[in-house]
Amino acid sequence: MRIVLAKRETRSQIISTLVPIISFLVSLILGGIVLAFSKANPLDTYVYMFRGAFGNWMAFSETLVKAIPLMLTGLGVSLAFRIRFWNIGAEGQYVWGAIGTAWVMLYWQFLPVQALLPFSLLVGMTAGAIWAGIPAVMKAVWKVDETLTTLMLNYVAILFAEYLYYGPWRDPKGYGFPGSEPFPREAWLPRFLGRAHWGLFIAIIIAFILFFVLTRTKWGLEIQMIGKNPDAARCLGVNIKWGIIMVLLLSGALSGLAGGIEVAAIAHRLQKGIISGYGYTAIIIAWMSQLNPIAALFVAILMAGLLVGGDQLQMMIGLPAAMGLVIQGLLLFPLLAGTIFTEYKIRIKKTKEV
Repeated sequence: MRIVLAKRETRSQIISTLVPIISFLVSLILGGIVLAFSKANPLDTYVYMFRGAFGNWMAFSETLVKAIPLMLTGLGVSLAFRIRFWNIGAEGQYVWGAIGTAWVMLYWQFLPVQALLPFSLLVGMTAGAIWAGIPAVMKAVWKVDETLTTLMLNYVAILFAEYLYYGPWRDPKGYGFPGSEPFPREAWLPRFLGRAHWGLFIAIIIAFILFFVLTRTKWGLEIQMIGKNPDAARCLGVNIKWGIIMVLLLSGALSGLAGGIEVAAIAHRLQKGIISGYGYTAIIIAWMSQLNPIAALFVAILMAGLLVGGDQLQMMIGLPAAMGLVIQGLLLFPLLAGTIFTEYKIRIKKTKEV
């Protein structure tokens, strides 16, 4: 007898739903093993994490604060993954969104104060789109592998941001703190629950618009064709190069919007600490949501809960706050293993005796 993998012609909806759930449960088991080696009770630890992230309105507000940039970067990465473009550069696009928004807030104050916020976010989206467009053009025109280019461009963006808030944009009245001057208070993005802000509604609206575009429009069908069978799409007249570039521009714009909203609503300046790894967590969100924009919203809240709950562990039971990141990382391995079941059918065939 031998095991044979047969490519699925169509994805099973049941399997596509079960794989992320089972993967999450497996990651909890793996995390429990890590916690046991750390001499912590896994069940108690998970209870503390849940209470720290969802136990009351204030805790839930902090979870939403981290979920909002994860939602937007997760949507951007999911969109790129739909055409099999492995965008690992959401972190750099997020950083450029923050830089673009801060630039307008700090140096475009000749604009009416009511126009500062929307215009700065638009510039942040444009900066993120341009940064994503660089590897997109390299992929579409010269077939350069996007995994390496998007990843390396992250470091360029991060180091440039550090140069700005340590150097020319540093606040002279900041007592040496690495950060720019505060943005005008009238241009801050409003809040509605603790530190949670209107970025949540922006992310939800964008998710539903994306869902409609991907499932009900011609462009959405072309994106699906490029991702599943580019040769067939080319035969049907779809411009593959233009499709890749347009999708990546939108993907980068969403990540740039995440960075812009973060500085406009939470930090109110470009400063050290704005770079939080949201772009990398977005990769897990994309896989767990099965590239579904609506599901990405809920997965982002789950990932944010792990981050906030991990922070609480340090105060409650003395475990390092990075434990939440460890559990996040453990999520990726079961998810990648689960793609075998979503992409292939497993069959057992009897071998003939010689």
